Amino acid sequence: MAKRLEAGWGQRIAWVFLAWGSCGLLMWVPFLYAAIRRGRGSDWGLFASFVLYECVTLPWAASGGSSSGDPFLGLAVVLTMLMAAGLLLFGMFDTPPPKQQLYMGMPVPPQQGNPYLR
Repeated sequence: MAKRLEAGWGQRIAWVFLAWGSCGLLMWVPFLYAAIRRGRGSDWGLFASFVLYECVTLPWAASGGSSSGDPFLGLAVVLTMLMAAGLLLFGMFDTPPPKQQLYMGMPVPPQQGNPYLR
């Protein structure tokens, strides 16, 4: 059975806030969390891709000597931050299963008899 990683909207928004609040520098942290908790190969691959992104863009940003900036670097950062936000909000975490309906404060009792003869 595959491990599930459930999160409500508050936790999802908090992870996105961490990624955006650090201007993309800590974007790999929620993906490391998911990879450790679930242990799936796809989660580890996603974490590795964001670490590689950091290892490429940080030297690229530090080596830019022009005063106007690099438009390709800015485009890469914005697209990666949008992709990470989309993954964290809609793709990474599982939704909690629905809770059992309660009737007058009690769980619904199972019905007696053969269900095919009702």
